Amino acid sequence: MNLKLLLTLLISFISLSACSDDPQAAVDPVEKDLIKAADVSFLPEIREEGTIFYNTQNTPADVLDILKESGCNTLRLRVWHTPVDGRSSLEEVAVFAGEAKAKGFKIWITLHYSDSWADPGKQTKPLAWQSANLQSLADSVYNYTKKVMQRLSPEYIQIGNEINGGLIWPEGAIVNKNNFITFLKRGADAVRDVSTSTKIMIHYAGTDADWFYDILKDEGVDYDIIGLSYYPRWHSKNLAEVESTLKSLSEANNKDILFAETAYPFTLQWNDYTNNLIGEESHLIADYAASPEGQKAFMLKIKSMVVNTERAIGFAYWAPEWVAYRGNEATNGSGWENMALFNFDYKVLPAIEVFKD
Repeated sequence: MNLKLLLTLLISFISLSACSDDPQAAVDPVEKDLIKAADVSFLPEIREEGTIFYNTQNTPADVLDILKESGCNTLRLRVWHTPVDGRSSLEEVAVFAGEAKAKGFKIWITLHYSDSWADPGKQTKPLAWQSANLQSLADSVYNYTKKVMQRLSPEYIQIGNEINGGLIWPEGAIVNKNNFITFLKRGADAVRDVSTSTKIMIHYAGTDADWFYDILKDEGVDYDIIGLSYYPRWHSKNLAEVESTLKSLSEANNKDILFAETAYPFTLQWNDYTNNLIGEESHLIADYAASPEGQKAFMLKIKSMVVNTERAIGFAYWAPEWVAYRGNEATNGSGWENMALFNFDYKVLPAIEVFKD
């Protein structure tokens, strides 16, 4: 064997050994095992109205089946403590989650710690907790979180929803930092005491989140995933900046990261008399029209950001099923029908392809 051949074989052997020692070395980024989620919390109510949805073949089909066939692998479901109409209650979600699991979906639970919507503008504590002192509130967070965990056994769970300003106001407002941190830690303790596999997420609305996650890091809050809401209307329209935020936040906090909520319009028109949240050209990103093609292009860009960011692990499309389900003259219907993944005839839109591998 001549020297040149020997050196060639040696180099090949070293290269193969390096690949076998580093499982990421030969992995194409597009092969990441992403969380491809949809928040379909409205679906139990929409089903009761008799709404018929259509798949890509224009055949009537259930939303869960359409999502599953598209490649969606996770369902995000909100839980309200004691909602007046029973919607998004633990009982309703337990039934729905059972159906979803039977279809092969993973479950991602969003705990609002409220009887209704909790978001950056309101974090109203449950009526049942109104008279509780600080110790009782902390115990209630633990006990309630544990109860939800035991009932639902989710793969992922959020301790609060869009908690930019804290949760369980006024006691748990972020200006009352000690209480805020206590509530987060008690929620996390409850999750860990029930499951060693469920991943804990802390959810912030927007991309200006460095200060927020710095607090969690400084205070030693136990969690696994940074979850960001990202909507161009309310957050940055600079997509390069958004992608940079994914990278910098995950690196600074040594955490996985994902888009916990996102969506984009396929039109600026409306299909009922309920005021839409997105409806003006100023709400859009210039390069992405409010059209079926623009909606798809935006979502594919979101996916590419995730694929190209080392510790980004997925995304969730918020309310793809929230069509004008009460008819086109309803004033209490959908404020989101132009942001759904179904058109005004309830046929699935091309953006559903974002869930494909």
